[in-house]
Parts: sequence; C-alpha cells; structure tokens
Amino acid sequence: MPQNTDSQYNYQAFQKLARFNKEDFYKQAFAEDCHTIRIKKEKVAVKNLEKIFEATFRMCTRKGFHGMTMRDLSTESGLSMGALYSYFATKEELLNTLQRVGNIFITRAMEESVAEITEPLAKLRTILRTHLYLSEMLQPWFFFSYMEAKNLAKKEREKQIKAELFTEKIIADILVEAEKANLLRSRNHQIAASIIKAMIQDWYLKRGKYAKRGVTVDKYAEIVIEWVEAYYLQTV
Repeated sequence: MPQNTDSQYNYQAFQKLARFNKEDFYKQAFAEDCHTIRIKKEKVAVKNLEKIFEATFRMCTRKGFHGMTMRDLSTESGLSMGALYSYFATKEELLNTLQRVGNIFITRAMEESVAEITEPLAKLRTILRTHLYLSEMLQPWFFFSYMEAKNLAKKEREKQIKAELFTEKIIADILVEAEKANLLRSRNHQIAASIIKAMIQDWYLKRGKYAKRGVTVDKYAEIVIEWVEAYYLQTV
C-alpha cells in the first residue's frame, strides 16, 4: 500500500485500493476453508459465501444468531439446505469461520496500511483512519462480531479477545514509537489504545446516531484524530 497524506487518504481513496474490498473478504473465507467446503470452483463458492454471510448479518440484526436456524438461513440466502451444508455443517462452524476470517482480514489490512510509513504521527493518523474505514466498509461484520462474540465456544472466544487486543497493540506500539521520537507526551499507551478502540467501536455500533447528525466516516476520523492529538501532542 502506498504512503498517504491526510489530504489523499480518505474513505473514497480507501475504497479504490484493490486489496481492501468486500470481494477480498469472501475470497479470504474460501481460502481459509477450501479444505472443508465441498464446492471447489472459487468463483461459485465466493458468490455463495457472500450470500450466506450477508443473510447471516441481516438475520442476526433482526433476531440474533442464537435465534437463527440453518433453515432460516437457507430461506434468507436463497440457497437450498443441501447447498448450504456444502459450506457449513453447523451454525457454530459458520460463526467460527466468520469471526476467524474477519479477524485475519482486518489485521492484515491494518498492518499493510502502515507498512511503508516511517514517520510516527503519519503512521498513527493512517492506522486510525484505516481502522475506521474498514469498519465502514465491513460494518455488518464488525457489528456482528461484537454482538455475537458471547456465543463463541471458549477456545474461539479466547481467540476473539486475542484478536481485539492485537489491534489495540498495533495502535499502542505506534504511540510508543512516537513517544520515543519525542513527538508525543509520555502516557499509558496501553490504556490510551483501549480508549481509542472504544471510540472506533462507537462508530460501527451506533452509526444511526451519527447519520442523523450528518457525520460521515471521514469527519468522524478527523474528530478521533483531533481528540488523540489533543491528549498526546506536545510542542517540541
């Protein structure tokens, strides 16, 4: 991913990056589970995975994952029961796949977004924008992941917590790097990263509130960055 200045890096520009789009998300799911998915043609499998995932997100918004049955999912997705079972044998398998694939995709996208950026403050602004833009592009997954984590088996739930802490660590490590460069005040970076994560979560969990106020994802990103810098930034 090329380096970006704040004027260049907005949601529209983000959407044009070939490596970060919804189709890649479904391709990632196929790549992760192709050994268990009985449909081996990638184009067909990716299209049907999109139908299954999108139907799951819609139904979970209405009735929750716990209240959804595989037959409900068959009807909502437009796939037969037989076709559905070609991808997932159980609801739990579907849930685990959704969480696992999403976390892999998000982590990769965040790491790649700052891989070529060396200036710490530019890196900080980019990682915050990237996280928010990902949550805008994949809002149904982010909402689903947050709400349904409680339904994961213990082992999978621990993986989910670990994945969330890892995204916080990416932010915290950049804050540490910026402090070492004498660009930021000395703070508890771990706690700060946790608070920043909560601000990002507010965007994808309460989008309706911000929509009514006319706040776009680009505007929200600016506000988050302003808050973080007001807390951290110092004149050197």
